[in-house]
Amino acid sequence: MLTRTEEQAEAPARAVEPYDFRRPTTLAREHSRVLELAFESFARQWGTQLTANVRARSHATFLQVAMHTYDDYAASLPPATTMVLCRLAGDEAKAVIQFPASAALGWMTHMLGGSGERVEPERTFTEIEQQLLRALLDDLLDDLQYSLGRVLPARPEFDSLHHTAQFAQAAPTSALMIVASFIVECADRETTATLALPADAVLRGLGESNPVVATDRARSLVAAQIELTPVPLGIGLAPVPVTPQDILELAVGDVIPLAHAASEPFLVTVDGRAVGRAAIGRTGNRLACTITETLEIL
Repeated sequence: MLTRTEEQAEAPARAVEPYDFRRPTTLAREHSRVLELAFESFARQWGTQLTANVRARSHATFLQVAMHTYDDYAASLPPATTMVLCRLAGDEAKAVIQFPASAALGWMTHMLGGSGERVEPERTFTEIEQQLLRALLDDLLDDLQYSLGRVLPARPEFDSLHHTAQFAQAAPTSALMIVASFIVECADRETTATLALPADAVLRGLGESNPVVATDRARSLVAAQIELTPVPLGIGLAPVPVTPQDILELAVGDVIPLAHAASEPFLVTVDGRAVGRAAIGRTGNRLACTITETLEIL
């Protein structure tokens, strides 16, 4: 029959990830799945409308969705890129559609009947190019609102166009953003694009259309998780009060009298607090301890 210690040793180790409650940058599994389905639908719509507008075979593929602060998101973008800021009803933070200017210039070349073989450098758009881009964005924003449905009930509206991530301040640096990344292929040329939405607006919609858990279960769920959180358990002697001078004068061969009686059990501590007493023994070729007393923890 296995002891509890042996059972724990044979059980597979649980993967534990640190979680900072001051920066909750992790999406709930249920929310992630809803967003993945929505962004996959958006990618299909994007590929279809791009094909119709530029008259060249186009395809968009959804890669992943994650939650980041706006500062982290902006820092991950190239210094020179196209960032389209869009207003959301009821939110000060703006949505961001980001893609390379060279890719957008290629789309416009196809719209005007060109072959698109020449790769344009990263540069600002002319007035005519901005109008062509606005035509593409109008369809894209319609597709975004259609794909997200109740998660984003109001259609985003075009606000401004920027060519440098450093100066496009769509939200406060610490604001959380839902960031989806895509691969957009047009006429055999691939590019990476991202879509960033304010987390407050998205999570507000997700909470209404797909609540994760009822609030009355929150306490029991937190308690259950805390019970499974690993903590270091120590077995030791009772502490001995000494002065700083005693510590500074320690030398090899010194003898320190202990306040712990030879017949007294050892202390069982967690994070420096005594939770019980134990007698030292052996199990196989390893040391072990037997709990002889538990202490009340306030």
